[in-house]
Amino acid sequence: MVVTHRTVEGIDVIALSGRLMMADVAQVRQRLLDVVEKGGGKLALDLAEVGFMDSSGLSVLVSVFKAARLKNGEVVLLRPNPTVRSLIELTRLQQIFSIFDEEATALARLR
Repeated sequence: MVVTHRTVEGIDVIALSGRLMMADVAQVRQRLLDVVEKGGGKLALDLAEVGFMDSSGLSVLVSVFKAARLKNGEVVLLRPNPTVRSLIELTRLQQIFSIFDEEATALARLR
């Protein structure tokens, strides 16, 4: 799992690439929680390059969401592929995460 981080106008944008599964969860979770802790709590997770995610991957999203909320922040999801989006919808996580197809729209929401 490759994690790429950049900041756009005080908003952390993190692109994940690969398969988010149990083997990668601990490392990815810690990296994302560090970003939330050091940043303002506003985070856009770009999932365009995540080819597969299992339930442990979903747990990472929920952990990051909880950490951001403690800072009065928000986490949005950006460009999940159809497979990942189906998993998010199956578990009804779209009720807590806003999902965007365009980065500009996601960033506007977080401003």
